[in-house]
Amino acid sequence: MKTGIGRIMVRRFAGMKRLGYALGLLLLTATTVTAQSFAFNSFTIEGNQRVEDGTILTFGELNAGETLSISDLNAAIQKIRDTGLFESVDAFPQGGQLLLRVVENPTINRINIEGNNRLDDARLLSLVQSQPRRVFTPTQVEADVDAIIGVYAREGRINASVMPRIIRLPENRVDLVFEVTESGVTEVERISFVGNRTFSEGRLRRVLETKQAGLFRILVGRDTFSPERSVQDRQALYDFYQSRGFVDFTIQNVDAALTRERDAFLITYNLREGQRFGFGAIDIVSEIPGVSADDFSDAIRVRTGATYSPVPVDTDITRLERRATDLGINFVRVEPRITRNARALTLDLTYALVPGPRVIVERIDIEGNGTTLDRVIRDQFTFVEGDPLNPRAVEESARRIRALGFFQTVSVEPRAGSTRSEAIVDVDVVEAPTGTLSFGANYNSDTGGALIASYRQSNFQGRGQRLDLDLSTAQTNQTFSFGFTEPRLLGRDLRGSVNLRIRTTDNENALYDTETLRFSPALTFPISEAGRLGVFYGLAYADLFDVSGSASPIIQEEEDVGGKWTNSIGYTYSFDNRRTGLNPNAGVVLRFAQEFGFGDTQFVKTTALLGAETKMLNEEVTLRATFEGGLLEYSQGRSRVTDRFFMGSSVMRGFEPGGIGPRDSITEDALGGNAFSVVRLETEFPLGLPSEYGISGGAFVDYGGLWDVGVDNASDVDSNDFIGRSVAGVSIFWNTPLGPLRFNWSEPIDTQDFDQTSNFDVTISTSF
Repeated sequence: MKTGIGRIMVRRFAGMKRLGYALGLLLLTATTVTAQSFAFNSFTIEGNQRVEDGTILTFGELNAGETLSISDLNAAIQKIRDTGLFESVDAFPQGGQLLLRVVENPTINRINIEGNNRLDDARLLSLVQSQPRRVFTPTQVEADVDAIIGVYAREGRINASVMPRIIRLPENRVDLVFEVTESGVTEVERISFVGNRTFSEGRLRRVLETKQAGLFRILVGRDTFSPERSVQDRQALYDFYQSRGFVDFTIQNVDAALTRERDAFLITYNLREGQRFGFGAIDIVSEIPGVSADDFSDAIRVRTGATYSPVPVDTDITRLERRATDLGINFVRVEPRITRNARALTLDLTYALVPGPRVIVERIDIEGNGTTLDRVIRDQFTFVEGDPLNPRAVEESARRIRALGFFQTVSVEPRAGSTRSEAIVDVDVVEAPTGTLSFGANYNSDTGGALIASYRQSNFQGRGQRLDLDLSTAQTNQTFSFGFTEPRLLGRDLRGSVNLRIRTTDNENALYDTETLRFSPALTFPISEAGRLGVFYGLAYADLFDVSGSASPIIQEEEDVGGKWTNSIGYTYSFDNRRTGLNPNAGVVLRFAQEFGFGDTQFVKTTALLGAETKMLNEEVTLRATFEGGLLEYSQGRSRVTDRFFMGSSVMRGFEPGGIGPRDSITEDALGGNAFSVVRLETEFPLGLPSEYGISGGAFVDYGGLWDVGVDNASDVDSNDFIGRSVAGVSIFWNTPLGPLRFNWSEPIDTQDFDQTSNFDVTISTSF
């Protein structure tokens, strides 16, 4: 296609333009050696095909009869060139006439990308501002080249090059071709730190988003150098040290050097840690007439002796300003005033209540939300139009909008309003994908083949609602589940949800079939900064059928009951201060729930979980302790195998599903239990592997038991009373793009002869 037509590089246009400018200036100078000014009565323009004569004269601001100096004439010609419509512009004064000879830039016929394999045409063309049927301009093409090279650099291909070429066509048209030469990925070969005395390089690397390349570079996905990511990494390091008491921490410089082969980066952070400080004396004063500091002192949570961190200080300030609003005191600001005690390495903190600027919110403008409704974003603001403007509340609202997970970028900035006492809050967002649809199939020897389909949408119809659908059809069990959540029911911080689950089994690890259904609407709301309370109603159906003649007589007797409906109400309480607590390296989780059955079957089902974790040895080692238990008590009726608790590796490691607890003494069928308890102790520690692999080691000890079938003749049941089992083992934790995985190797310590143990299992890793 290009043969015989001619290929002209963009920079040749720029060279012709400079040549035309030089020739024109030379002619002007030669014809005006004896004259200092011109007065042209007429203008003649040659070479223009698309642009009218009058338009060109308007560009240059040239008028007949107007006296022009040499510099004025040169400036007029330059204005015509600056329009970008002309390849060259030459001026020839001829007495009282000025001849302008122009060569118009060609029109772009079409734009092609060639040589690109890693990035598709659609992505690259979206960066190109040059457009078909518009005038070709070298400066714009140069900007397009920079944009394409920039996106390759952000993908780690800094050696990529782009050569713009044009293909001449009739009627002063051209095809524009960007010839791309893609380079290999320029990886981050090493990230090192200088000046770190308290934390190891491995611990600091885990703070950064950028990772080193390694054996699993395909899975890591963040092992290329990105200037934008580097800025985030600097902030993450700064926040990490600040939240651990290093108030003087600075990053002196970051050196990102290329290797001699230009195929890898060597990144070095030069740090100055400084000393670690703790909180000294804590006080609060009021500088507002008529406002007493005593009304605010109980809102302070920071305590003397704790390691300094700006996070609890900001939390206290938010709490104090909210207290002022509750008391009807507007335009109050809280200033944290810190006094350094260098000898004691403490910081005395005084919260000062001071008058704030009397500025109110005129309006909140939201842009960029093509899918998400305005009200979903407005619900994240703690203020509305007409309220006092609080910069801290603006920042908190921005964090809440980001936490939704609906947007790629979020910008919330106040600006001046219609008057000096008003402000407009601008919200600019870029929507992100929020839904997933997946289909799959799997097979295992226990359940046979299965077809799986799932749909997840966290921003259903742009309303901020969550919708979950799951369907699994295996040979031995079928499951359908539906969940819908409204996070802002009635426009308040009240979460409403509806869940439905239907499951049938066909001889899955048992000599009987089951059919269960549960429908449960629920309401959840906060009762403290770290605590939430939920209430729910449950409608459940359970049926036990096709019990084998060789099954336990207890299960055969339970089959005679037939299908059974139960109604229940209940509540759940949860507390989690791992993110909101004063100590960033420790936290507590508590979950407590009770369900009360009523009607023909009356019962109380209680479950509880208490977990705590802390980090030690400069946060290299994590210790966790968890207690979990459950109790099912019937005042009318009794439990069946479909109601009771079962224990396996998900509750106590080292055992098969249903492998622990009461069993029929003859058939050895697992019967489940009305009560269970387990204590899990574990530690997680580095293995010396590069942190970008996301692999760490662990060790654990579990102790617990499952008991009480609730039958009259307990002599037919083995292990009907509490008999503790214990197991120890080691773990490998691996943070993969598919999620955190955990590999457990277990060795039972204390078991019963009829227990079914398991020495290895793979699970999704969770903290508690």
